[in-house]
Amino acid sequence: MYKNHSEKVQKIISGILDLKEHTKDLLSSIEKNSDLNAFNSISKDVVEKAASVAEKIKSGKHGKLAGMTVAVKDVISVKNEPLTCSSEILKNFKPLYDATVVEKLLEEDAIIIGKTNCDEFAMGSSNENSAFGPVLNPVNKNRVPGGSSGGSAVAVAAGLCDASLGTDTGGSIRQPAAFVGIYGLKPTYGLVSRFGLTAYASSFDSIGPFANNLDDLSAILEVISGEDKKDSTSSGKKFTRESLENLDASKLKIGYPKEFFGKGIQSEVKENFLKVIQKLKSAGIEISEVSLPHNEYSIAAYYILTTAEASSNLARYDGVRYGVRDLNSTELKEMYEQTRSIGFGKEVKRRIMLGTYVLSSGYYDAYYKKAQKVRRLIKNDFDNVFDNFDLILSPTTPTTAFKLGEKTNDPLQMYLADVYTTSANLAGIPGLNIPIGFDNDNLPIGMQLMSNQFCEDKIISFAKILENEMNLS
Repeated sequence: MYKNHSEKVQKIISGILDLKEHTKDLLSSIEKNSDLNAFNSISKDVVEKAASVAEKIKSGKHGKLAGMTVAVKDVISVKNEPLTCSSEILKNFKPLYDATVVEKLLEEDAIIIGKTNCDEFAMGSSNENSAFGPVLNPVNKNRVPGGSSGGSAVAVAAGLCDASLGTDTGGSIRQPAAFVGIYGLKPTYGLVSRFGLTAYASSFDSIGPFANNLDDLSAILEVISGEDKKDSTSSGKKFTRESLENLDASKLKIGYPKEFFGKGIQSEVKENFLKVIQKLKSAGIEISEVSLPHNEYSIAAYYILTTAEASSNLARYDGVRYGVRDLNSTELKEMYEQTRSIGFGKEVKRRIMLGTYVLSSGYYDAYYKKAQKVRRLIKNDFDNVFDNFDLILSPTTPTTAFKLGEKTNDPLQMYLADVYTTSANLAGIPGLNIPIGFDNDNLPIGMQLMSNQFCEDKIISFAKILENEMNLS
């Protein structure tokens, strides 16, 4: 019907598209595709809000995202709408304020259509760890959509909204984007405010957009980025689309890490990636092999550090202040224990226990402190590459979407699904998934672009070359 948001606005202005009716159609599609389980809840008064925005568009007094329907991952606060984190422990909880990213979307007349399903507290790589049940991949419903932002990715891929917000702690935007065949961006840590985001691992978590095209993706990033005095980790930096116009992406120097092509990579993923490398070389793009020597330790360091932070962050869910409370307990300690036993799922409990263990006396130096040192080494590896290269190109995932239930009984195999994505979170750098084709089962294959901190303009500009000139998908 329209290829991007700008075209949608023009169709609304010209009367070709009725935004109110279009929004009704989207709600109908969400209902018809309820088996995908992408949404935990639908926002109140969506159609009325669409009608109001349509009037603004017709009057010419509208924001940058006017009429864009955006789904929001259910770990991000939307005032008076459910904030469950896909967990029993926050069942029926509704926050009293909007997250900063939601405030910014609403200020620019975006329409929040609903809250999307995810792995509980954003802990997972398949969206099978949700109290609301698993999300299904619209490309093949026997496959996972990736996690933890599976619902947000599926909502976009299935055409249930224009764009969505997810969160990325170790690949939770990029991996599901790869599994369903759309664009997904993890921004530089600190570029987008985390105020109103339910914390999993505070030094890793990033909020970012999903979209079917780079124009919408960059428009959302421009709106949600920037300083926020309510977030102490906010960098104060702002992404603008003007920076894309001032950059000759064809002159950028690209590296691809040799460490990403060892054991475990699916043959079609490797073949498609190498085809892209060859196309770039044929087009005269400067591209060569680079080394990230400490990448082999990224999964271990990531799961030590994030579980440690999770064990601290999730201590607040005790049945006293908000959320579910066990009413059968007669003593305070028993109430704490029973509430957390009932309220948390298996994966969340596993990560809390792992985190508590690595922070405990006698193990702090052996695990947590050592993992922090490895994190610094991984960051140094990226710094060394970016001294000579503008971008790093890699597969987003070692395989395409795996089958539902295939890895649920083997946590280690599930964790290894993040082997190409966790290092960007450890280093705090941005990463973008780009769809580049399909495997023999017609499942999407994703490629990842990474840059130095706050160089999202380089990533998006180069991705436009890939999208427009390289005919990848």
